[in-house]
Amino acid sequence: MKNNICPAFIDFEASSLDLIAGYPIEVGVCMPDGQLHSWLIQPHVLWLDWSESAERIHGISRDRLKREGRPVSEVASALNRLLAGQVFCDAWAFDSFWLHRLYKTAAIRPQFQLESISMLLDAEQIQHWSEFRQAVIGNLGLPVHRAANDALILHKTWQEIMGVGPEQNTRVNLGGS
Repeated sequence: MKNNICPAFIDFEASSLDLIAGYPIEVGVCMPDGQLHSWLIQPHVLWLDWSESAERIHGISRDRLKREGRPVSEVASALNRLLAGQVFCDAWAFDSFWLHRLYKTAAIRPQFQLESISMLLDAEQIQHWSEFRQAVIGNLGLPVHRAANDALILHKTWQEIMGVGPEQNTRVNLGGS
């Protein structure tokens, strides 16, 4: 174990995996105490990219985002109110791009730093991360590729691989409040 912090985790779902035209459509956060926050993100007027294959994976339609999504600036501001210091993800190259696109479009700066989960792990833990993650997914029985679920999976996998006991309550907060 590299350190004893209890981290916050973040995950994004996106319109596609295109790192030129793609954009974030959902963000989920799992706080150190296990509390979940999730926002659907309303596409900005200039965000036109859409992948049908990505939609089949995450199950979120563009029409749903237009109806139920929160404005980009509202989501970015909510994340800034919620998060500080380092926040961890498991797909840094993609997640950092979606985070940057969200905040650049909102014209504000993130008040936290995105880091890879690998920064918290030693070489042996990195080697076994995938098997621990698969076991957590099986135990939780949650669908993957939804941002809050994936953030919770990161949190629970980190707990398992670190040998930390589970949180008493994991609460879901949709809409970020």
